[in-house]
Amino acid sequence: MPVRPPVPAPVSLADARQRKGGAFPSPCVNVCRMSPRSGWCEGCWRTIDEIRQWSVMDEAERAACWERIMARQREAGVTA
Repeated sequence: MPVRPPVPAPVSLADARQRKGGAFPSPCVNVCRMSPRSGWCEGCWRTIDEIRQWSVMDEAERAACWERIMARQREAGVTA
């Protein structure tokens, strides 16, 4: 059974992109705690490797990262 980190309401990718003029914004919501159970940040749902690599990702990699985040949220029963 997936572990659901306690997080603020998730932001949909469409909403996030609209606010950033079509670019893929960082999913960071300033809740920076790594869950020992899931291995994801409790705020943004990223792994430590995804967080570390974000600044050097191109747009395709950022899109893929957002897709993984949203899949994790769907699997945990949390949707935007």
